[in-house]
Amino acid sequence: MYTVKQLAKLAGVSVRTLHYYDEIGLLKPSLVGGNGYRFYEVDAALKLQQILFYRELEMSLADIKAVVSRPDFDVQTALRSHKVTLQGRIERLNRLVQTVDDTIDHLKKGNETMNVKKLFEGFSEEEQEKYALEAEQMYDPGIVRASNRKWKAYTPTERESILTEGNAIYADLISVMSRGAASAEAQALVARWHKHMQYFWSPNDEQLAGLADMYNDDPRFRDNFDKLHPKLAEFMRAAVKEYVRKRKK
Repeated sequence: MYTVKQLAKLAGVSVRTLHYYDEIGLLKPSLVGGNGYRFYEVDAALKLQQILFYRELEMSLADIKAVVSRPDFDVQTALRSHKVTLQGRIERLNRLVQTVDDTIDHLKKGNETMNVKKLFEGFSEEEQEKYALEAEQMYDPGIVRASNRKWKAYTPTERESILTEGNAIYADLISVMSRGAASAEAQALVARWHKHMQYFWSPNDEQLAGLADMYNDDPRFRDNFDKLHPKLAEFMRAAVKEYVRKRKK
């Protein structure tokens, strides 16, 4: 048996977190003493581990509760699934680290002939696809499903070509930042980016602006843009807003 304080310390969470999980029925203590103290057995500790794994995967507490409460939920199967997912994350993070090192080396040496593609090697196909799809989830889940089907219908060669084109647009945007978001060059690149989005879905003006906002406001996206250039996300938002404004005239 572990007290709530002992389990919280072992798991690296707060006592309040365990109290809250109890309140919402996500993780009940194995025993509540006559004095009201909560006690947890090993099975409860294993369930807490599952909850924390799913939280790491950014699942909501409601979704986690639905999963771990299923009669057919199997801890070993879940652990194997977590392992595969985490290994994928490790591989992606290793690629990002290598991309950062390559870019630092490029900047130190001033190597103008560096293949631009190397600047984006740390961004997986899944990450690039998420950029185009995530904004849709704020509007219509049907669009998300249609876009997924559209993307998966492309051949591997077509996907590579699409991603290379997208990477080139971001690189070109960086190259014209000094000319301003409203410049003809920047606006032409935003138009290219808008056309590029058609490979995934057909965003309207509101969704285009929302996507640019998300690049700035969502830390997951902002971090990736910052790795390319610390002001790219901000510049892109300004350029997209100007693009949308002109289209409304």
